[in-house]
Amino acid sequence: MQIPLIFVFLLLVACSGERATKPVPADTYNIAYNVLHDAETDDYEIFVMNADGSGKKNISNWKGVDWVYDAYDDKLFFLSDRDTCYRCYFLYEMDADGNNVRKISDLRLQDCWITLRKNGAELIINPRLDGREIFYIIDRSGNLLDSIAPPFAYMNDPVFSPDGQQIVFRAAKDRPSKERTDLDELYRINADGSGLQQLTHYPKDDTTANWHDYHAGPPRWNAAQNIITYQSKLQGKYSLYAINPDGSGFHKLIKNNNLNEGWHHWSPDGNWLAIEMFDDEQTIFDIYMLNWQSQEITRLTDSDTFEQAPVFVKPAKM
Repeated sequence: MQIPLIFVFLLLVACSGERATKPVPADTYNIAYNVLHDAETDDYEIFVMNADGSGKKNISNWKGVDWVYDAYDDKLFFLSDRDTCYRCYFLYEMDADGNNVRKISDLRLQDCWITLRKNGAELIINPRLDGREIFYIIDRSGNLLDSIAPPFAYMNDPVFSPDGQQIVFRAAKDRPSKERTDLDELYRINADGSGLQQLTHYPKDDTTANWHDYHAGPPRWNAAQNIITYQSKLQGKYSLYAINPDGSGFHKLIKNNNLNEGWHHWSPDGNWLAIEMFDDEQTIFDIYMLNWQSQEITRLTDSDTFEQAPVFVKPAKM
């Protein structure tokens, strides 16, 4: 069922640079997203739909954990525990219609975001290695090209800058635990491992987030607006926030929204934002689309299942 438009007036704080005068039509893209298909068996499936919410289809159809993290052109990149032990994740690629599933690497990975650079030729990943926190840059055949090891006990969710020369990621000096004193923040580093800089600073007087909540969630880099966006639980609510690449210009991305805002993805032209929104009890998760230029929100999903972490992808080539 196609969901009608919900017109919500949002005041989006102006950021550096001018907005594009004419966004690429939303129907240029499909949206892939993750669905908790069967909670009893911990079965997560990857679905794809049109940009207006129509044509929803399960494209992974695997009784385990499949979770899409990024896309390039009409290819989706996802982690899966298929053909292995429960929640042992490996990297796969498939077409936007679910065809041509291919395992990229035999390297076991952490459960975290990945991104691509150089026209989809290279990926940055977070391998699961005992006692080591490191990022690997690999090619689409799984060959190791480079490694980056910033000095942190915990790091996750790396994202390339639009030119591929920098990386923004989450990190902390302590591993997540009730006893930790150093919270997760966003950091930026050059792709050669130099120039480490902290970008976010969670308010010390805000104690509304639990130790396991995102203080600085997985970042996304909007090339058109030249901003980095991320979720954070501030004042008891998850919202999206934006900063400039140097850490300045901190502001709340969406105003006057009563729902919590979480994992999200910018369209390649930077004019559309696909985002999961959910209630305070985290019992209902749905996918929404924000038109950055018109400030209009469209609800794309409406079911009793968890529908999360949308990713823009071009329709599969015929």
